[in-house]
Amino acid sequence: MRRDFLKCCTLAGLGLACPGGRAATKEGEAYEGPYYVVFNASGGWDTTYLMDPKGIHEINRLYQEGDILTQGAHKFAPTAKHIAAGMSNEDFYKEFGSELVTLNGLDYSVNNHAPGARYMATGKLDSLAYPTFAALVAACKGPACPISYLTFGNYSNTGNVVAMSRVPYPQSLQRIANADFVDGNVRSPYHEDFVLESINQALDEQQAGRASQPRLPRVERAQSMLYSAQINSKAMQRVTPYIPKNIPKERLSQQAEITLASFKAGVCVSANLSIGQFDSHANNDADQMKLIPEFLAGIAYLLRRAEELKIRDNLVVIIQSEMGRTPTYNKGNGKDHWSVGSIQFLGAGIRGNRVIGATDDGQLHVPLNAQSLAIDKDRGIRVRPEHIHHALRQFAGIEDHPFSKKFPLGVKKEEVLQGLWG
Repeated sequence: MRRDFLKCCTLAGLGLACPGGRAATKEGEAYEGPYYVVFNASGGWDTTYLMDPKGIHEINRLYQEGDILTQGAHKFAPTAKHIAAGMSNEDFYKEFGSELVTLNGLDYSVNNHAPGARYMATGKLDSLAYPTFAALVAACKGPACPISYLTFGNYSNTGNVVAMSRVPYPQSLQRIANADFVDGNVRSPYHEDFVLESINQALDEQQAGRASQPRLPRVERAQSMLYSAQINSKAMQRVTPYIPKNIPKERLSQQAEITLASFKAGVCVSANLSIGQFDSHANNDADQMKLIPEFLAGIAYLLRRAEELKIRDNLVVIIQSEMGRTPTYNKGNGKDHWSVGSIQFLGAGIRGNRVIGATDDGQLHVPLNAQSLAIDKDRGIRVRPEHIHHALRQFAGIEDHPFSKKFPLGVKKEEVLQGLWG
């Protein structure tokens, strides 16, 4: 299996870049990966209950310093005894820790939801025009895919470089995939096969005949949209075999099924998955112990299901939130907004079992050396979302694409993170 080969290369110290894949640039052409998934814990997660544990100064109330657990290079909070459903930290790191890279001490710079979500999604704090990374990579790698960029909420701006697709339920995907059938039921076509063939042939002939004819821009656009709609309708039918008959009930699992079916069919490049309610201003511990396990279970579901569909080795996964929670509790036993947090990655071309960066005993950012990725309090930098996005663009091989250059991040040469992916 390709993932086992990547792990062997990692152990041997061999660095592998993420495969560039083949961009889908023609209507109806299947995109073959890599596929990019961004998981958003919307509202602001408590990182001390996940990947950046603190058992001192009463930063949390469910464990002490001596209770902190390790799995390989990872340290994490013990949660198995505190959750009623979902996936515990113990199980998550046991299953995925060897593939996972954690970066702690990320400087969000703001502690308000809207700018924080925008900053984490795009790498640009002071502009409303920038696309999310998921949108940008979709535009660069699969602009002709019918639903190149899927989003299920959170900040989803496209920068006008790619269309945004929202498919709320697997049943909705069924209808979209089978648009030539009544309510998506393949047993009830609107037209017989010979009629569809005649329509497609006529459209092909008309499109070929118009290629050399001068047309008004509005007419040309309308005719091109009609032709593209028919081509994409045929491409979307490839999704049908991968829509499960038994739909899961969990929020992220449903989003995962829609995403993976679209990936497998070659009609999608990236997806922005999200669940909310992490904004635990009251009863922080109870809320986080309900939501973090649900979040981790959703990530695990996507990865396991991708394995079944044989596209697991072509996934790149980003796990993030727009802010953290304060190191102190308020009067309502909650935690308020905090501008320091963490981000995680795993997938094709990423060397796992690593933790980069840190926060101090007060949960404050510790500067990081951009070249060595080691803690450097004297000469290190404050790692911010633009540094992460610059690294993601390099990793995806889109740093020099015209769309990327249209939205510069302004990261100084000496601040470019070296070796983040191993």
